[in-house]
Amino acid sequence: MQRAAQIWQILLRHPRLSALLFGALAACGFRPIAIWPLALAAMAAFFALLAEARTARQAALWGWLFGMGHFTLANSWIATAFTYQAEMPAVLGWPAVPLLSLYLAIYPGLAALGAWAMAIGGIAPARRRDWALALAFAGCWILGELLRAKVFTGYAWDPFAMVLLGPFDRPGLAALSPWMGSYALSGLAVFLACGLAMLVRERCPVPLVLVSILLCVGMYLPAGQAMQGTLPFTLVQPDLRQERLNNPEFYEANFQVLAGLSRPGVPGEARIVLWPESGLADYLRPGYPQRYYDRMTALGSPEFARQRIGRVIGPDSVLLTGAVDLEIDQGRAIGAYNSVTALDGQGTILAGYSKAHLVPFGEYLPMREILEPLGLSRLVPGTIDFLPGPGPQTLDFGQLGRAGIQICYEIVFSGEVVDPANRPDYIFNPSNDGWFGAFGPPQHLAQARMRALEEGLPVLRSTTTGISAIIDARGVVREHLAMHEAGRLDGKVPPAAPPTLFSRMGNILAIVWAGLFLAGAFVAMRRRAL
Repeated sequence: MQRAAQIWQILLRHPRLSALLFGALAACGFRPIAIWPLALAAMAAFFALLAEARTARQAALWGWLFGMGHFTLANSWIATAFTYQAEMPAVLGWPAVPLLSLYLAIYPGLAALGAWAMAIGGIAPARRRDWALALAFAGCWILGELLRAKVFTGYAWDPFAMVLLGPFDRPGLAALSPWMGSYALSGLAVFLACGLAMLVRERCPVPLVLVSILLCVGMYLPAGQAMQGTLPFTLVQPDLRQERLNNPEFYEANFQVLAGLSRPGVPGEARIVLWPESGLADYLRPGYPQRYYDRMTALGSPEFARQRIGRVIGPDSVLLTGAVDLEIDQGRAIGAYNSVTALDGQGTILAGYSKAHLVPFGEYLPMREILEPLGLSRLVPGTIDFLPGPGPQTLDFGQLGRAGIQICYEIVFSGEVVDPANRPDYIFNPSNDGWFGAFGPPQHLAQARMRALEEGLPVLRSTTTGISAIIDARGVVREHLAMHEAGRLDGKVPPAAPPTLFSRMGNILAIVWAGLFLAGAFVAMRRRAL
């Protein structure tokens, strides 16, 4: 204990560096590192540091530095994306990560400032309000994550709740998310960390051990017996590397890989076939100028492209595939849509969905008039920006079920993935994670698991290079294909659970939980004052 106290005193002498360090260590709870005890311990250490702040400026600065360390490590996979484009120097990827973190760190800074101002203010250290500060910090953290998911189109990647998600075969403490949602669960994770810090500070070994045991039990509690579904599916992961996807020399070979992995196992089998984002080069919709069809493949005909897909999947199947649609004006494309197109076994287009949450600098260039002359470009090839779709929709295929669609990045937005007026049977999440190195795909899959838990719906992920997975309504990964493994998954779509509290209330529930934490802080302050 004496040695630990000495180390803590050294850290207190360098609070700015300590805040950066604690933020980076807290990100170690995210996949693929997934050391959740380290993440909670780092958050606990930051809380103890925050309690030492003497001014609002210190609290805000230390919170911002914590965010800098946290988001720089958590989002390090973004740098890899710059190596797959030719418009900008790839080396820009490394400064891009901390530059993005300069902005994202504002939200932990605001949470720290709000909690300190509410619970401590000008109170002398001898009259500490640790419980009030812990409750206020949890409530302000929830509000900060909500803001981060909304402001400037939102960036919801990796809420702190992700450190409470268990391994593939069990949900961990994320099993609470149907009653809380991700952002409120983040507040709970922060509060748990603060509680651990106070138990250490007050030298309460027995409660500390008991709480630690309960955390471990909650994180590794078995999920129970899996429920069996009735809707047949074939999910394809073609392992098409990023350098092949946008090279016309490989368009036909890429299609043949998809086709070879999609043929029915039983003649006349009725099933849903699932292809990833970006794997199919063909324009499937009619009505574009001929030069656009000629540019994409040697086929030159959307009708022929659709009919050969129909022959691949079989007469009674339905394919959901990632595709690109164009917005044509006066004979030229003025925009594009990142879409999912549904085709039947005759090659008829049944329905479509266009991505609503587009990736800034990925699918469109914000402030193009200013940034393009400076040499900046979007990461996805092409000279026209993608346009947003209308938002969550449910596509009804009769006996083959109702599909909610969320393309790639959209799945990370808690409370924004399902049409509440038309609840689907499952969520299809096609993605291209080949941009994002070793860190991005495991984090993306983990966030899809959280959507399954929140909404009580299975999520089926088909990706170009992995990780593709079948996730049941409890957030359990039933089957998966590892990164850079070509293959297919066949089976029955896991059944949906009854609508959860979160599916009914959405992020209003997070605001309610934030209010409860903040109200608790107010009560704790009043009790301290008496």
